[in-house]
Amino acid sequence: MAHELEIVNGVAQMAYAGETPWHGLGTKVPADLTPAQMQTAAGLDWKVAKSPLMFNGNNVAGDKMALYRESDGKFLDVVSETWNPVQNEEAFDFFNEFVGAGDMEMHTAGSLKDGQIVWALAKVKDSFDLFGGDQVDNYLLFTNPHKFGRGIDIRMTPIRVVCNNTLTLSIATKSANSVTLNHRKQFVKEEALEAMGAAKEQFDKYKDMATFLGSKKIKDADTLIEYFNNVFPKTNGGKFEKFASRNAEAAHAVMETQPGAKYAEGSWWQAFNAVTFMVDHQMGRSNDNRLYNSWYGYNKDRKTKAANLAVEYAEAA
Repeated sequence: MAHELEIVNGVAQMAYAGETPWHGLGTKVPADLTPAQMQTAAGLDWKVAKSPLMFNGNNVAGDKMALYRESDGKFLDVVSETWNPVQNEEAFDFFNEFVGAGDMEMHTAGSLKDGQIVWALAKVKDSFDLFGGDQVDNYLLFTNPHKFGRGIDIRMTPIRVVCNNTLTLSIATKSANSVTLNHRKQFVKEEALEAMGAAKEQFDKYKDMATFLGSKKIKDADTLIEYFNNVFPKTNGGKFEKFASRNAEAAHAVMETQPGAKYAEGSWWQAFNAVTFMVDHQMGRSNDNRLYNSWYGYNKDRKTKAANLAVEYAEAA
């Protein structure tokens, strides 16, 4: 089976605290590791560097450079001469202040796409409980890409405990909708930390949204089908009577069977979570492929769309 998760010498480049995630790969670690210890446990204690692209002793690419991993010489991507690598150590150092103060604990870390995407996920000491037992925990996701065209990305990630559904939330800043730092300048930790003041506000807004969706009942069966058809529109091929696509029909089918279906039953919270359950646990060719697409690929935007649409339908209910 092909994995998005990087495998080096038969060992998955990932560490996790708590329950075994996804496909069972990775190294299980205690929940009290420092960020540096988590980095080492996940096999991410390596550096990247740039080198001119050479052929027969000549530079053949002008200002283009090869980005590679120093530990084993693995080629990662072609970048510009002005592209500034951010080392994994700098990414994990970002968490030191929060972990040291007891506000977070390291949860998972790993490498995707053969080392091109490194992530660290920390559990924030913040959660809420709705509808008599529907718990949502908060996490901070730091993504450090070693790939041209991708910037450092820091996002809040609420996870619904009963079904492990996720949604990444942008952390608002004055100039953008998330903390995204490109590689045209040096990474400055303090600049990213300044934006973290908005993190709790984002999580509180998510709680308000969940409460609102759970308070609004779905009017009728046709409206629910319309919602799923908007989230999963028609694709090439296939003819369906009521549903725009197979995924729309599948999301409708899991409404009553998804984990946590008993909470706010018949509400737009239940409909929204049918989408996130589909995306996180059923779509895609493998568990880590679903993880990648939920955090970084097309399904990340699909879940945001599903949340916004659910609010629109709930407001009209």
